[in-house]
Amino acid sequence: MSTPQPPGSSNSQGDDEAVDFFKSTINEYLDNLPESVHQQLFQSRETCLAIFRLLPALSKFYIMAILFNETSVPYSDLNRWVKSNKNSEFKGHQNPTKIYQNDSIKRLKSLHILKEIKRQMIHPITKQPTIIIFVQLNEIFRQSFRDALTGFLPDSTQDQSKITLASSKDEKRDKSTSLNMMFDDDVDNSITVEYLDRYCIAKWENILHFMVGTEIKEIPSVGALTLLRFSGLMELPSDRERREALDGQVDEDIDYGYEDDNKKSIHTLKQLLITKTGFQFLLQDISSQIWTLLIQYLIMAEKLKMNPVDVLNFIFLLGSLELGQGYAISMLPQTQLIMLDDLQDYGLIYHQKDSSVFYPTRLATSLTSEGSSFKTASAAMDQEISQPRADKSTNSGSIIIETNFKIYCYTSSPLQIAILNLFVHLRARFANLVTGVVTRESVRSALRNGITSTQIINYLETHAHNGMIELAEAEYNKKYEFESSIGNTTALEQLKLEILPPTVVDQVKLWQLEMDRVQAFKGYLYKDFNNDFEFEKLLSYGEDIGVIVWRDKAKRKFFVSQDGNPQLIDYANKIIRNSSGTPRANTPT
Repeated sequence: MSTPQPPGSSNSQGDDEAVDFFKSTINEYLDNLPESVHQQLFQSRETCLAIFRLLPALSKFYIMAILFNETSVPYSDLNRWVKSNKNSEFKGHQNPTKIYQNDSIKRLKSLHILKEIKRQMIHPITKQPTIIIFVQLNEIFRQSFRDALTGFLPDSTQDQSKITLASSKDEKRDKSTSLNMMFDDDVDNSITVEYLDRYCIAKWENILHFMVGTEIKEIPSVGALTLLRFSGLMELPSDRERREALDGQVDEDIDYGYEDDNKKSIHTLKQLLITKTGFQFLLQDISSQIWTLLIQYLIMAEKLKMNPVDVLNFIFLLGSLELGQGYAISMLPQTQLIMLDDLQDYGLIYHQKDSSVFYPTRLATSLTSEGSSFKTASAAMDQEISQPRADKSTNSGSIIIETNFKIYCYTSSPLQIAILNLFVHLRARFANLVTGVVTRESVRSALRNGITSTQIINYLETHAHNGMIELAEAEYNKKYEFESSIGNTTALEQLKLEILPPTVVDQVKLWQLEMDRVQAFKGYLYKDFNNDFEFEKLLSYGEDIGVIVWRDKAKRKFFVSQDGNPQLIDYANKIIRNSSGTPRANTPT
């Protein structure tokens, strides 16, 4: 009997939630920008090209279809270009093709790339005036994008988006004011692609090592640490106390200093602790991690009164540069000169002090690429320090966990070891192996730092050894064959791939439940009602507005949240104004 391919992991939903959490990518940031900012961004050819790469495939098709059309196109033509799926299986349900088409058009409209034009025309059959909707590309975007595709260079020497590389002394003497002209005598021939790869990985891994608490020789800069704190990936002990006092609400009064020479700040920022969001950040691929920080950098740049257009243009420009080439900084505006130092802290740029040339690293040149050329941060580090014998599989899985909660991890990556140390009690370390055990205290320590049981399970499953996956698939196939042979369709629907031992998964979840048994709420207890009418009337209103935390109808008591108490008091004064037994609200509990 043939068996189906088992699902890749039993925690696919949890992975999707983690990905969705970090889905506040550059796309969503761009959507929320006003049209005036979009118009300024579209003046850069590199920015238009980068935005095009980030669009859905159908959105790209629409742009290319009308890019060289000088006249507007009827909106109905957009429907004709997409084959409508009229299969009966979609009757009474949403058609995924139509949904995809609508989302693609909506994406173009939100970026102000596609504009609608309404024209009154005479219907050819009814001869009655009717409104026809036409669409056309934003004129600034259309011109800049056409120039990017055709290689047309405007005559203006003030266009900072031009990319030219001087390949000879004669070209260099031409004194072109182009932004990115490479000066041969300033270029260090020792700066190779391999050197830049090692440099950017070391810089990025240094940030991740700091996040997980690894002892490192040189901590990240004040700017990098400030950004980690601003983005919520890490927090000071005082931030955590303030957040807990505010029941998790954002404190708008937190001051994020950004002075590089402030020694007190660097001393304070050394105490940063990883948060729940920070642990989710560590589980993402390196491209998602970089975009997550860059989005926060854009938000912080606005608070620091930096020009968002210059910031975005420079980020998109980096994605269009050539890896291994040096580019002059002489024509960079002040905002982008500030960004040089910041982006160097993240490993996106290599720039020596007193040098007039900067080098984009692979982290920068792959920002807007279709697919990332990097593996996860941990896998990239493993590849750097692994021995040539590592030819088992392309899968980076390295963790084996037994039913007795013992863990064996085949790795020599300090970063992966540091991540494991967040929720595993490590006992021994060898050349390419660490051993430990998952204990109640180690898990509770992770939970107190904001890491959830789901995140721990997801991490173990994501990095499970190939042998564990093969055993899980074999067990899945056996169960599938057995349930199919007896016709148990209910069991087949509930069947899932269990990579980790169920005892381990259940126990980790139970350890979290131990800490979630009691929850504290600030509010008021209502009791001592004169009659059932007053109790039911007030309780019903409180439930309607969603402020009732707890109720006991038998004893005629209920507990109201602190925020909802004023509303309930106002309602009680109106409804039970003439009652002699107005309910009494006790002191906050």
